[in-house]
Amino acid sequence: MADKEFEPKIIGFFCNWCTYAGADLAGVSRLQYPPNIRVIRVMCSGTVSPHHVLRALQKGADGVLIGGCHIGDCHYLKGNYMTIKRIRFLQDILKFTGFNPERLHLEWISAAEGPKFAQVVRDFTEKIKKLGPTPIKRAA
Repeated sequence: MADKEFEPKIIGFFCNWCTYAGADLAGVSRLQYPPNIRVIRVMCSGTVSPHHVLRALQKGADGVLIGGCHIGDCHYLKGNYMTIKRIRFLQDILKFTGFNPERLHLEWISAAEGPKFAQVVRDFTEKIKKLGPTPIKRAA
């Protein structure tokens, strides 16, 4: 068991219109990225509740990646502005509760940015590997 390298469990909340479509483009383009991410499609990054992020971490996720439309391109006009506010709030809560706030990452990825999506997933997975497993032990 000591020889086995830590493989993080990452939850991704992705906007239906941009980041999720970017993930789809990465897939159909056969771009390689780690299989550590589990995707939850949401209509807008602005609909991702702090409760959902905290619950994912509480249930044993090693990291949470939120992806949305670029600023000014939100299909719901101001959804990504709400996301920025929520991320700042969540990072403060994570610090307060003893989590490293780097376990939460926000990225703007459009539907045409499949290569960027794959690179973001690779980079975030590496960052989480360096941080190590979540401080909350997973139920076996």
